[in-house]
Amino acid sequence: MPDMTTAKMIKIQLYRSPISTPEPHKAIVRSLGLKKMNRIVERPDTPSFRGMVAKVPHLLRIVE
Repeated sequence: MPDMTTAKMIKIQLYRSPISTPEPHKAIVRSLGLKKMNRIVERPDTPSFRGMVAKVPHLLRIVE
């Protein structure tokens, strides 16, 4: 596993509410650590996190 200090990071923002979405979508948003609207979290740029973001592109945004 790569060291977290040297690993490339991505910033993910929750920009739409998951209220009326299916429960698996809500679980993905929660597992990314997003609880409130417009919050931004940094996560490692790995295929697993990219896949999670790809499952709910209508709720999340990758911030440059």
